[in-house]
Amino acid sequence: MIKDITLGQYFPGNSLLHRLDPRCKLILVVLYMVFLFVTKNPWVYLGLGVLLTLFVLVSKIPVGFFLKGLKPVAFLIAFTAVFNLFFGSANAAHVYFSWGIIRITDAGIRQALLMAVRILLLVSATSLLTFTTTPILLTDALERLLSPLKKLGVPVYEFAMMMTIALRFIPTLIEEVDKIIKAQAARGADFDSGSLLQRAKSFVPVLVPLFISAFRRADDLATAMESRCYHGGEGRTRLRELRYAKRDIFAFLLFALIGIGLILLLV
Repeated sequence: MIKDITLGQYFPGNSLLHRLDPRCKLILVVLYMVFLFVTKNPWVYLGLGVLLTLFVLVSKIPVGFFLKGLKPVAFLIAFTAVFNLFFGSANAAHVYFSWGIIRITDAGIRQALLMAVRILLLVSATSLLTFTTTPILLTDALERLLSPLKKLGVPVYEFAMMMTIALRFIPTLIEEVDKIIKAQAARGADFDSGSLLQRAKSFVPVLVPLFISAFRRADDLATAMESRCYHGGEGRTRLRELRYAKRDIFAFLLFALIGIGLILLLV
């Protein structure tokens, strides 16, 4: 399960989606999230799912690799669906089961399915963004898009750098967790048997060295940045300057038209 976490990883490629400007991709992901949250029509979700599938095919990322990244969030999706199934009974027309405050209704089933699909599409869209965009380009895109906030005194560059470092170290920490689990298992630790509480307690010997390793890596990174006279984003140059191309404008307009058309036709 640990190795299945692919959030923050970059999948090298030269597809059309890889070549899009990172600012355009960030805006598209934000629009995609807006479309997901402004409607509850299942047909809109189906259309957005088909659109996301087309983007995955255009990116030329192996479908198996893409689906593997969804396994770690399966528990979150299931928990959200069950919660809405039992308690999302507002405006219910039919009650299938009732016991105390727990009720299973047609409205609850519909709400559970919609929430599960919403989270699934949301995670898939953000994963596709990190698969096709390097952390450095994400940093530049975030800084450019948030640059108007500099006039208000917001440390935009530092915020973008923190976000990118967090994404960058997700795969590193996942690899570190896998190593610690194997080392503890070799010493006789048991992570698979016992009750849920016992399994949770068995991970304490994993969390302690993980936190120590994370703080050590953070200290090493800070030392390396100070030794290279890092002083923030003011006056820094970039190897690659971001410029919008015709394909970025076309992709943005096409996505906006499709999304707005789906909502207007089906809401």
